[in-house]
Amino acid sequence: MKYTTGQGHPFEAKGEFTMKINQIAIIGAGNIGTAIANGLANSNHFKPAEIILTRRRIHLLADMQKRGFIIEKDNCQAVRQAKIIIIAVEPQQVNSVLIEIAPHLKPNHHIVISVVTGVNTSQIVKKVGSGIAVVRAMPNTAIAVRESMTCLASDTASEAEIAITKSIFDTVGKTIVIEEEKMTAATALGACGIAFFLRAIRAASQGGIEIGFHSQEAIDIAAQTARGAATLILTHANHPEYEIDRVTTPRGCTIAGLNQMEHEGFSSAMIKGITVSAEHAKSLYKNTNNSD
Repeated sequence: MKYTTGQGHPFEAKGEFTMKINQIAIIGAGNIGTAIANGLANSNHFKPAEIILTRRRIHLLADMQKRGFIIEKDNCQAVRQAKIIIIAVEPQQVNSVLIEIAPHLKPNHHIVISVVTGVNTSQIVKKVGSGIAVVRAMPNTAIAVRESMTCLASDTASEAEIAITKSIFDTVGKTIVIEEEKMTAATALGACGIAFFLRAIRAASQGGIEIGFHSQEAIDIAAQTARGAATLILTHANHPEYEIDRVTTPRGCTIAGLNQMEHEGFSSAMIKGITVSAEHAKSLYKNTNNSD
């Protein structure tokens, strides 16, 4: 089956579900919503004019409107114009938004994709109806530069509907499909995790300043080194320790630095940060579910 955007870009998906996208609506175009919009537009598979953005404080989308995105204050109007509906509101707003747009969602026509932390697909289905395809997605803000790690899950959508969703997010980074019970962990490792790696880059640049580099030089070196490390893992598919062993030598400066960082708790701090974020994400789910 071929799946195409308004620009005629083909996506391949298996199953009987066939559609042609004319519009994508992003409901709640805040930081992550606009990052998704920018990434999709930068992929050259979607034009800004094919993407509708909504937000309560619509004046904050003025720059996006200048770039060709469609700006709409009325969520229901946005849904009526679109086929792919991306929900990107805050967790405390999701129920009211779903109730608002539910009457305008059509079975076998719309796919609802939620990037809301702590809200599972079954909770969304209760609000929009069992005939609507619902997929949960957890990207990160690197989606704006087409380098997101996006995890997808659904207990309700068909394989074809999940494949269509994956084909969209594949244009803006790497995408994997996981069991929905792992989405809380995906939130901590992938979505929150980008901030952890950014903090590591900042820390490395601060060390670089202390040993003699100007701040911008230090950031450039640290960021490119981090990119190189990630690319080694993704390209060679080796365990990080294998690549570490390739750069450490007996009595060398690398192992000395690594051991000192471990003495100071580098790995344990990263692990603890991820587990604490996961626990917090789990509590968000419980609070949102209790307010259902």
